Amino acid sequence: MKSSKRKSSFFASIALSAAMMFSVSLNTQAQATRVDLLGAGASFPAPLVTAMADQYRTVTNGRVTVNYQSIGSGGGIRQFVEQTIMFGMTEAFLSDEIVGNIERSTGGKAFNMPITLADVVPTYNLPGVDKGLVFNAELLVDIYLGKITRWNDAKIRALNPGKNLPNLPITVVHRSDGSGTTNIWTSYFTRVSDEWKNRVGMGTSVNWPTGVGGNGNEGVAGVVKNMPGAIGYNSLAYAILNDLAYGSVINASGNTIEPSFAATTEAANIELPDDTRILFTNTPAPNGYPIAGFAWMLVYEHLDKNNAITNRRQAEELIRFLIWSITDGQELSEMLGYARLPQAAIDKNKAMIKQMKWRGELIGQQILNEK
Repeated sequence: MKSSKRKSSFFASIALSAAMMFSVSLNTQAQATRVDLLGAGASFPAPLVTAMADQYRTVTNGRVTVNYQSIGSGGGIRQFVEQTIMFGMTEAFLSDEIVGNIERSTGGKAFNMPITLADVVPTYNLPGVDKGLVFNAELLVDIYLGKITRWNDAKIRALNPGKNLPNLPITVVHRSDGSGTTNIWTSYFTRVSDEWKNRVGMGTSVNWPTGVGGNGNEGVAGVVKNMPGAIGYNSLAYAILNDLAYGSVINASGNTIEPSFAATTEAANIELPDDTRILFTNTPAPNGYPIAGFAWMLVYEHLDKNNAITNRRQAEELIRFLIWSITDGQELSEMLGYARLPQAAIDKNKAMIKQMKWRGELIGQQILNEK
């Protein structure tokens, strides 16, 4: 009897050990097959990219994890150039100089692929006045030049009859970090005002004539929300998420446009160049919102030339994520406060994906053919 018990215990121990070894083997195999994709950049599309990452992990049954760090467009461009990330995100397309340097160093292009549309709205904190203020180009420029300093100024009242505008100082809020949102905002100012163009100009960061800074979309939103009399600029998504009041803007056609997904997509209803590097602020589209632009994903043509991508599997999964982001992933856009890509932008993206290579092999074309 004792011998039988000892045998049973012995075989049970063997079975337990085998089960543990099998479990360890499965975990090791799962870790070996999982791929982590690393990206960084613009804060504007961060909620959308994060939601896409969560959904894509589910779609791939945990096979692919996308880690996106919201550090601003300037940081995303820098890390993309330094090759410490697999993809970057920016609301300011790569300059000719950067594109040229990358082409010389890698033998291929640096693709700027639109992932969503960036709409930048004037946000404000004005006691007694909810959403509904109307701005035009001259008014916004004069506020940010420090020429209009109080909310009951005659120019503000002229555009907003019937509004109870208080005699309150205006506190201008702007981004303190390098930002694609700033690039769109100042691009608009540069196109509508020669004074702004000559005195300040446009870029991801500029020498502001006045105001206080906030880091990221979230930083500007925080300052505006907590400071009565403040005016800032944020993406429509951040304004909605943070329950900030935001204004309508009179466009180049003289129409008062309330920010919306449709108005932002309409602003991009123009002919696009093959590389999609275009700014369409102050759009001529009659129903287009005038302060808008693309948010781009930055990817190398020769994926093996990006030091952050160490093997073909990573390159292939990055391409699959790109394709999903511009197709099925767009379903997440409007529920999160983003405008969908127009079909013209999707077609341009697919043309770029077709050119993506791993050690000279057109893996982008191959993966698109799978779909």
